[in-house]
Amino acid sequence: MITKQPIPLSLGCTPCRISGKRGFQFALYSSQAAAVELCLFDEQGQNEQRIPMIVQDHIWSVQTTKAQVGMQYGFRLYPKSDDSLLNPQKLMLDPYAKAVVGKPDLSAVEKWAIFLPHNEQDNAAFAPKAVIIDDAFDWQDDKPLQTPWAETILYELHVKGFSQLNERLPESIRGTYAALAHPESLAYLRELGVTAVELLPVNYFLDEPHLQQKGLQNYWGYNPLAMFAVEPRYATNPEGGAPLREFKAMVKALHQAGIEVILDVVFNHSAESEKTFPTFSQRGIDDRTYYWQWDNGEYVNYTGCGNTLNLANDVTRRWVVDCLRYWVEECHVDGFRFDLATALGRETPAYNPQALLFEDIRRVPSLQRCKMIAEPWDIGDFGYQVGNFPTDFAEWNDRFRDDMCRFWLWKDGKCGAFAQRFAGSDDIFRGDNDDNKLPHRSVNFITAHDGFTLRDLVSYNQKHNEANGEENRDGRNENYSYNHGIEGIEPMILEVEQQRFFSRCGLIFSLLLSNGTPMLLAGDEFGNSQFGNNNAYCQNNEITWLKWADFDKHLFKAVKTVIGLRKQIPSLGSDRWWDNDNVQWLNPQGNMMSLDDWHNHEVKAMQIVLDKNWLLVLNAKAASQHFTLPQGNWKLAYSAAEISLQDAQLNTENLNFCILHQGALFY
Repeated sequence: MITKQPIPLSLGCTPCRISGKRGFQFALYSSQAAAVELCLFDEQGQNEQRIPMIVQDHIWSVQTTKAQVGMQYGFRLYPKSDDSLLNPQKLMLDPYAKAVVGKPDLSAVEKWAIFLPHNEQDNAAFAPKAVIIDDAFDWQDDKPLQTPWAETILYELHVKGFSQLNERLPESIRGTYAALAHPESLAYLRELGVTAVELLPVNYFLDEPHLQQKGLQNYWGYNPLAMFAVEPRYATNPEGGAPLREFKAMVKALHQAGIEVILDVVFNHSAESEKTFPTFSQRGIDDRTYYWQWDNGEYVNYTGCGNTLNLANDVTRRWVVDCLRYWVEECHVDGFRFDLATALGRETPAYNPQALLFEDIRRVPSLQRCKMIAEPWDIGDFGYQVGNFPTDFAEWNDRFRDDMCRFWLWKDGKCGAFAQRFAGSDDIFRGDNDDNKLPHRSVNFITAHDGFTLRDLVSYNQKHNEANGEENRDGRNENYSYNHGIEGIEPMILEVEQQRFFSRCGLIFSLLLSNGTPMLLAGDEFGNSQFGNNNAYCQNNEITWLKWADFDKHLFKAVKTVIGLRKQIPSLGSDRWWDNDNVQWLNPQGNMMSLDDWHNHEVKAMQIVLDKNWLLVLNAKAASQHFTLPQGNWKLAYSAAEISLQDAQLNTENLNFCILHQGALFY
């Protein structure tokens, strides 16, 4: 049975009742189509049935009892005009697909041809197809954790890379959502002390043609095709609705362990790339609606990925908001990190901090409890927008990364820049007389998926991306790294490794004890290396997978201890800007920093008193530094080396950062 109805409330495929029988409603937006057919396939993707759809206000819809759970589907669109990219010989993927089957072979240009809009060969046998699934799940008493920003410690990880080489997990689940939900993984995260995992993209994505041609894969996942669908390659069972159920079970298990789940999402571009590249979905459905285009019809490429999604129109904004709601309301995630987020606010397409999309998100009650994190740049005109997002967004602070690395690893690092970042980067995020601009908006990080790992940051002067096949031209050049005299992690020379250990402690302690929201890259806490590759987006192998066999237990102890100390320091848990009541900046002699001290770039050493009871002593020079401690009954809380306090004096000969405290400790 097939019925027709007015404009549906929901786009995509949704269950419905038709004359008392179970059926499904399908709805698709296209302003460029003259006609649209729903195409149903059996569970093997065979035996196509075509069902005409009706249209009202450019929304094509149909209800039918012919559709069943497990069946595959897509759409064929007939163009209104000859200049359209619509072609009924090409099966188009539903932008609202909840599950997708099929990874197209794009390893040679001749294999692309069947996916090009003006090619007249039918591609249904090769095209990615949506799968009708039953998304029911027993959440029991699961509910949002809503960890306050001031208590949040982010842990950025890749689902596969986190567990693929962890021999303490069953081999059958390594590299999957189930592995992240395993008691062993949960116990590890709890022992470390992080409060939220920030997952690299888990939406259905494709490997780019240039990678397939080289025999490589997109490891990071920043090439999305279906933003509502879970990536099946991270599931123990990749078929049908099984990946979604496994993902939900992972979220539920993490919540039970007190850990929030934040998704890294890509709403700035799609896998369809340039107009001369294969077409799978939005381009062949309504190219002019979904993508920014210049007057000559070419795509605006403010992402470096061939296209830029147009989020200024109602249709694309609805798609984004519907997607966010789906992940929050149906999958119980706790927030989002938006890749190249400047694109979210592009409206002309210049960036507008009061863009309509930001307001649309703000109107949805379920999204108001979520953590929103912006990567506040893209590569377009005026793309760098750090500090210029709405106050309900936190933002990745690359100024923190660069200034901290220069302070600890380069000779030109400045005490003033260190202090500015350490105190929460009020020069960027505080603004004038705005009580809503709080320190948590600065997501502080030293390392992330993009760039060196912490171990590589102190082991390499140059990037080593040769395995990427781009003659080492790709990846960031400004790493502000220092190899301590030897390039690479081999050979292991004790004196060099000790220096590198202390440099890592200085960097990571600065991260974890700074005002703002700290983000730790998975593996940094135990010394993971990517062998100098700072752009490992295409390395789905031992280069990127966490090397648990090389676990540095001393570094891990240092990191988890300082995370525990962070949770005891009031000024780091209050989400307020520091003033003279809760922070004092002292020189090595124990006196208040003078103007000359701040501008003496040869010293690179200071003492920081927080809440009158915590003393941080740091020395970023290669040489030892004598400190006279301020008056007080100071006791060592943590140091990377064994030291002693005599006559309120301290000589940092073998360390560069230690933490002292007056009174009892409770960790």
